[in-house]
Amino acid sequence: MSDSRKHVVIVGGGFGGLWATRALASADVRITLIDRRNHHLFQPLLYQVATAGLSAPDIAAPLRHILRKQANAEVRLGEVVALDAGARQVRLADGEAIGYDYLLLASGATHAYFGHDEWAPNAPGLKTLDDALLIRRRVLLAFERAEAAQSEAERAAWLHFAVVGGGPTGVELAGTLAEIARHTLRREFRRIDPAQAKVRLIEAGPRVLASFPESLSAKASAQLQRLGVEVVTGTPVGAIDGEGYRLGEDRIAARTVLWAAGVAASPLGALLDAPRDRAGRVQVQPDLSVPGHPEIFVAGDLASLKQANGQPVPGVAPAAKQMGSYVARAIRARMRGKPTTPFAYVDYGNLATIGRRAAVVDLRGLRFSGFLAWAFWLAAHVFFLIGFRNRLIVMLNWSWAYFTYQRHARIIFGGKPDPS
Repeated sequence: MSDSRKHVVIVGGGFGGLWATRALASADVRITLIDRRNHHLFQPLLYQVATAGLSAPDIAAPLRHILRKQANAEVRLGEVVALDAGARQVRLADGEAIGYDYLLLASGATHAYFGHDEWAPNAPGLKTLDDALLIRRRVLLAFERAEAAQSEAERAAWLHFAVVGGGPTGVELAGTLAEIARHTLRREFRRIDPAQAKVRLIEAGPRVLASFPESLSAKASAQLQRLGVEVVTGTPVGAIDGEGYRLGEDRIAARTVLWAAGVAASPLGALLDAPRDRAGRVQVQPDLSVPGHPEIFVAGDLASLKQANGQPVPGVAPAAKQMGSYVARAIRARMRGKPTTPFAYVDYGNLATIGRRAAVVDLRGLRFSGFLAWAFWLAAHVFFLIGFRNRLIVMLNWSWAYFTYQRHARIIFGGKPDPS
């Protein structure tokens, strides 16, 4: 029996895709949500998995479980490799073609190495759970290799951690690495003192957290330094390999370099015959549709759209959620033959954590830092986690870590015996 309902295909189960799917729960449509992975990831806490503070299931949930009660939605595990806008079809890697009446592309972003993709194997970025587990493995193994090192130079190289990029992810990684070295691993080794590890945060621009007001940026830098992080600004990294990196004229031996400096849009945007910006994001219409194709929408990190003030809509989780919900409303309007109003992003503010009892918050001009900002950041992130179990487990883990400095997920597994 054929289904006469309009078919909405949504590619990507992140914030944009999932929020659009849920917002269409009561609509007279059938929805196919396609993702390469079977889970929705709460990406703002991904660094906690990378630094052994949380386990993967704490910040991720199966898409099928999330949508189990939404009768008009089905989940497909697959990768979209081709798009035929004329025939209104997407094609999966296994060759299957799926037709649509409306299409939403919300496949997110990936790492950008500014033309130096050869750096990727030696400077992993942080976008997926696989990335987080790889980084966790490299960080924990670095201390193990330092313990077994036969020379001071080798030991120093293993105990040098460099984070490239001073945005929120870089700041969070650097601050947490310093906490691990100075508190979590205390008294656990016999031949090394983990507190002697050097954690360096490198930002090519003039300051860290450039999207924040300058006053909060300065406070973040000061808090990082109090945690033991060396903050280097105004100097880009010139080269990265398996033995270290180059900073200016200096060659630094470091076996653990982490990348948090840039992002590029998902390659899915290239499948569209539409203009894209330098980062590969699709330049969409004010209603988030693709020029010439009102039935195709783009949301989240894959979309490029300027706000009324001329600034681009930022690639953050709240923006992706708002875009997803908006696309659902636009589809409903299209089905009723009604016009759509332009998408308007509501900026509720910026949050960034730096470490234990250290964070910065900018809420529409209300700016504060330190313990109060850290508590606010913690409460906000727990509140927005999907699922009661996730919220409870994260609160328990963070409470335990707060009083003991311990990180329960410090298990090394997978991969080769040696990261070098």
